[in-house]
Amino acid sequence: MTQPLTSSRKADFSVYFGSTLFFIYTVFSTLIVGLLILICTIFPFSVRYKIADIWIDCLLYMLKLCCGLSHVIEGRENIPTDRAVIVLSKHQSAWETVALRQFISPQTAVLKKSLLQIPFGGWALATLKPIAIDRKNQKEALRMLIEQGSQRLQEGLFVIIFPEGTRVAPNDSKKFNAGGAMLAQKSAYPVLPLAHNAGEFWPRNSFLKYPGVITVKIGPLITTEGKKSKEINAEAEDWINQAMLEITSKNARSH
Repeated sequence: MTQPLTSSRKADFSVYFGSTLFFIYTVFSTLIVGLLILICTIFPFSVRYKIADIWIDCLLYMLKLCCGLSHVIEGRENIPTDRAVIVLSKHQSAWETVALRQFISPQTAVLKKSLLQIPFGGWALATLKPIAIDRKNQKEALRMLIEQGSQRLQEGLFVIIFPEGTRVAPNDSKKFNAGGAMLAQKSAYPVLPLAHNAGEFWPRNSFLKYPGVITVKIGPLITTEGKKSKEINAEAEDWINQAMLEITSKNARSH
């Protein structure tokens, strides 16, 4: 696979300055919104969810304003409007952990249980029906994923899962974990595969955000009834890997 765009970039003053402004905004807005969501625990879930939605819209606006980073979506028509499904997404960056919410909603996500211990932001997240798992206990984590994931789907929430389990560099890949596919097999809900190249502009474990346009590709639904988890996982992984090649090739041609 072609090396990510950021490998040939040098961070100039505007990148450092914009990334710093965005970091400051993120910290302070998270504290404020987190506190507001906690106060609103007396109200229905829809109220807390709407507050989080507004925060994410503002966050992505500030990301574009401060860092010149936006995104474009291909395949939006594949997102069901009449039911929730399981979304198996590429995981390269912190970007997708928040940005997917803007166009796939209402949703919940599978995440590390330890994240809920972060003051204000994590505490607020705990009120938004996350599927929080302890990765150290894989058997219990899988049980919770299937049990709570099925419940969230029945409630009408899209379930976002990053089957690679951790953020993977744009020029690398990791074998998909079986959890998301097993949820699909057990629940019989379809899978929506999603690929993106956010890691080229917002690298994993990086403070810097580079200007550009993130490409998101959303695939056709993968039916799961009568299929084994291995078959479901293979279909999703094959589609995402092919989509990543197309994104990389297209970007290489444009540069």
